Amino acid sequence: MRVSVVMTVKNEATTLPELLDSLIGQTRRPDEVIVVDGGSDDGTVEVLDRWHDRLPLRVISLPGATIAEGRNAGLAAATGDIVAVTDGGVVLQPDWLERLVAPFEEPDAPDVVAGFFVADPRTAVELAIGVTTLPDAEEIDPRRFLPSSRSVAFRRSLFVAGIRYPAWLDYCEDVIFDLRLQRAGARFRFEPRALVRYRPRPSLAAFALQYFRYARGDGKAGLFAARHLIRYATYLGFLPLVAWRRRWWLVALAFGGAAWYLRRPYRRLWRRRQHYPRHWLVRAALLIPLVRLIGDLAKQAGYPVGLAWRCRRYGIRRTWQSIPESMPPAMPDAGTLLPTTRPAGESLADAT
Repeated sequence: MRVSVVMTVKNEATTLPELLDSLIGQTRRPDEVIVVDGGSDDGTVEVLDRWHDRLPLRVISLPGATIAEGRNAGLAAATGDIVAVTDGGVVLQPDWLERLVAPFEEPDAPDVVAGFFVADPRTAVELAIGVTTLPDAEEIDPRRFLPSSRSVAFRRSLFVAGIRYPAWLDYCEDVIFDLRLQRAGARFRFEPRALVRYRPRPSLAAFALQYFRYARGDGKAGLFAARHLIRYATYLGFLPLVAWRRRWWLVALAFGGAAWYLRRPYRRLWRRRQHYPRHWLVRAALLIPLVRLIGDLAKQAGYPVGLAWRCRRYGIRRTWQSIPESMPPAMPDAGTLLPTTRPAGESLADAT
């Protein structure tokens, strides 16, 4: 069974060496690695060029492409029976690919294997963001889990059959891809041991921008409307009511709700108490409510922006289920030379 690894990158020159090193160290080596670059200007392509003799590497340069367009291009170029998808800015555990691929070799093989990812914080701020936003594996319901494209593998025949990442969407594209796979009847399996390590955003400002973009993607695609309505009702309805009426039972209800809302981040932080310095833990504990607040405010700002975009372009009734995919007449097959693809033996500098 031939296995391809596909990833998209942009301006990842500083993080790529560790990622590519982790690919070389896999207990199951990929048959090919396809990297789609979205127009880096920081030396990313030069870094990739230095690795072509250590990995079965193909590089596709698509300046200006969205993540979805890049992943579709990588999948079109892949030749493996199974495609494992990951992302720039991560580090793969040594048995990551082996864990993802093993279920496909079993008698009752699935169509999709959902891996997992964990935070790899380098500062107390990143620790606070990680425990606030990323669930632990034991919190996951495998029946409802939608895998991130930082760690997932699937049969390439699903792509050949017409299931694509949504080229019209800039963020949350992997959620839509998962939902399209589910709608097509693909069988999922959760493999939490197929781990990648992911560094959270390094600052609260960068985190706010990230969550603004995630919520904007929700608005564009028509995702999770009920969750966003509950958030608006809480911040714009209930909390102003508490401040206005100042009844003891309303205040008690607000504090009780906040404690319930923050219980999981603090539980995750407690589980990690042996792994980080005490001053990190104290600072992260103080930051968790602020991280939650900033994330919620960023989502409330981003969602209507995406909703307005969808109304202008497709109409309020359209969602990911009915928004048409604006695709070229024919996706290139695995043997087609994509724009500025570097064939074996050609310098990447020549190709770009």
